[in-house]
Amino acid sequence: MLNQAFQFLIETLLGLFVLATLLRFYLQWARAPFRNPVSQFIAALTDFAVKPLRRFIPGLFGLDLASLVLAWLVEYVILLVVFWLGGLFLLKAGPSVFLAIAFLAVIKLLKISIYILLGAVFIQAILSWTNPHTPLAPVLSRLTDPFLLPLRKVVPLFANVDLSPLLLFIICELLLMVPVAWLESLAMQLA
Repeated sequence: MLNQAFQFLIETLLGLFVLATLLRFYLQWARAPFRNPVSQFIAALTDFAVKPLRRFIPGLFGLDLASLVLAWLVEYVILLVVFWLGGLFLLKAGPSVFLAIAFLAVIKLLKISIYILLGAVFIQAILSWTNPHTPLAPVLSRLTDPFLLPLRKVVPLFANVDLSPLLLFIICELLLMVPVAWLESLAMQLA
């Protein structure tokens, strides 16, 4: 009972931190406006861990690799704790188990990234109908445009309604169902 409560707390609190660090990485990748309240909140929330890590992990091609590595490290710790609480004796585990958990952490980050994209598209679609001029709109646009613009060239407007978000939802769900789920099950078998 206590193990489940502790696992829930670890997965929730550290999982939210992983989400924030991944958002920081993607906001910088998409060149989202930094003077936006959302961007500033994410930066303020993760600065304490990302800034010291930047001394050891420099950026590459304008990408904030420190944020990405930090997200992976925290996800790796989450998985270690979950496996430990599940009865895996980490002291007796071989290096292949730790490599499998590291691979599983990469897959979890990929899964969270797809969910970030789905959430951004969903919020953007809702806001386009309710409040298209919200301060959040430029951030969402920068995050989703690299994925939606190519689809808008393929999918025509139907009665002035853009269906490219729907197509992106279908593509993302298929990605989650087939290759990501297969990779996740493979990593779980290795662990």
